[in-house]
Amino acid sequence: MESKLPTAILSSVQYIKHDPGLGHPEKPARIEAVMQRLRNQENLKPFLDYVEPRPATEADLLRVHTPVYCQTVRRDVQSGARDLSTGDTAISEDSYHVALLATGAALTAIDLVVSKKASNAFCVVRPPGHHASPNRGMGFCLFNSIAIAARYGQAVHKLGKVLIADWDVHHGNGTQDTFYEDGSVLFFDTHQHPWYPGTGEAGENGSGKGLNCIINNPFPAGAGSKEIVGAFETKLVKAAQKFKPDLVLLSAGFDSRAGDPLGHFKLSDEDFARLTEIMSAIAKEHCEGRLVSLLEGGYSLEGLANAAVAHVGALTRHS
Repeated sequence: MESKLPTAILSSVQYIKHDPGLGHPEKPARIEAVMQRLRNQENLKPFLDYVEPRPATEADLLRVHTPVYCQTVRRDVQSGARDLSTGDTAISEDSYHVALLATGAALTAIDLVVSKKASNAFCVVRPPGHHASPNRGMGFCLFNSIAIAARYGQAVHKLGKVLIADWDVHHGNGTQDTFYEDGSVLFFDTHQHPWYPGTGEAGENGSGKGLNCIINNPFPAGAGSKEIVGAFETKLVKAAQKFKPDLVLLSAGFDSRAGDPLGHFKLSDEDFARLTEIMSAIAKEHCEGRLVSLLEGGYSLEGLANAAVAHVGALTRHS
C-alpha cells in the first residue's frame, strides 16, 4: 500500500514582523494563534509536514503586479510610512519582506504538491492578499499572493487552467481584477454584500476571454451553511466539471465564521471542514489532488484557530 503523503503547513516566525499598529485587527497574534493550535493537535501530528517558505522574487510579483506598483510598495515601506499610499493598508519597516515571504509560501507549496512531496498544503501567512489588484494594494493587502501563485503554476509548472475559490467574508476584488478578461483562471467567490470593498455583484462575471470565468455569489449578512456551502456544492462543483482545472487554489478567509468581528456570516467549524472536502474532491477529480490554500481573513483569534484546525483536519483526511 502506498504511504500517504503529508499535508504541508507553510509558515514563518517572520510573519509577526509585519506590524500594522496597536489595535489593528490584522495583528501578528493571528499567526501565533493558528500555529500554536495546530501544533497542539496530537491527532494531526502524524499527517503534517511543517515547511519554511522561501520569499517570492520581484519576477514572481511582476507576473501580476505592475512595475510601478511594486516600486511604490518598496518606496512606501523604505520611507517609514505607516500606510500604503494606494489604499487602506497599514505597513511597517519589515512589511515588504514579510509580504514577499507570504507570497513565497504559496509558490513553495505549489512546488511541493506538484512534485508530490506533499498531498496538499495550507499556507498560514500574513499579510493577506486577495484585495490587492495589479496596480493597487488595499484592505490589509500588499501583494495578491493567490493570483501570483496561479501565474506561477502556469509559468513554471505549465499548469494551464487554475481554479481559485474564495470563501472570505469580503469579496476578493483584487483576484477578480487580475483575471477578469483572462479565461485561463476560474474565480469563484462567496462573500457578504453589501460589505467591504463593495464589489462582487452577481452580474460581474468576466469579459472577453474571461466571460463566465468569474462567478460571484453575494449573500446578505446572516448567511451561513445553506447559502455558502450550498453554492460550493452546486455551482462550484458544476463549474469545475466544465472547466477541468489543472491546479486548485483556495483563499481561506475565516472571517466568514460566526462571531468574527469583521463579518456577519454564520459558518461553523464543521462548515469549513465540509467546504474543504468539496475543494479536495474537485482537486482529486480534475488535477491529481493539487490543492493549495492560503490564509486570508479571520480576526477572532479563538474562532480563527478553531476554523483553521477544522480546515487542516479535512485536508489530512482527504489527502
